[in-house]
Amino acid sequence: MARTKEFDPDAALRAALELFWRRGYEATSMSDLVEHLGVGRASIYATFGNKRELYLKALARYEQGLLPDLLEDLSRPGPALPGVRSLVRRYAAEASADDARLRGCFVTNTAAELAPHDAVAARRVERNWDQLETVLHSALARARAEGELPAGRDPQALARMLLVLLQGMRVVGKATSDPARVRDAAEQALALLD
Repeated sequence: MARTKEFDPDAALRAALELFWRRGYEATSMSDLVEHLGVGRASIYATFGNKRELYLKALARYEQGLLPDLLEDLSRPGPALPGVRSLVRRYAAEASADDARLRGCFVTNTAAELAPHDAVAARRVERNWDQLETVLHSALARARAEGELPAGRDPQALARMLLVLLQGMRVVGKATSDPARVRDAAEQALALLD
């Protein structure tokens, strides 16, 4: 008779995500995961695979909540630019808030820590950034079509600039306690949309 799991894999995955997000991949050992998840090493391996596989599953879990929120924020009927401005300001506020600041963005953390030497992680980061860029491009193209953006502005180039800004704010936010640095950068970028 097959033995049933004595733990909730979904709760364990959320706990692993939290630990990896707080400490990073390299600084988190399998012993740390065993202790934090309250699950035996053999059960972790049987359910999630090795540490890297668990990390990639935690990254997938993190990503599940990102795009739907962005789509909702940037797809509302009416003018598109207020949604774009709100998104940029929200990222700036999160990058400056003490609780979120030190953790940063899990995707951005993965880009900095794993993507340079892990092709799978790099593809996952790139896919996430492609999705964010596509959502921004769509909103900015709609804004230009509705006359909110000057006709000479390139929605694709602006979307790419905002993508880089958003990711950069996450990195800078982790390293500085001066919220003005991130906030001022966000406002200067938003001035390009006028």
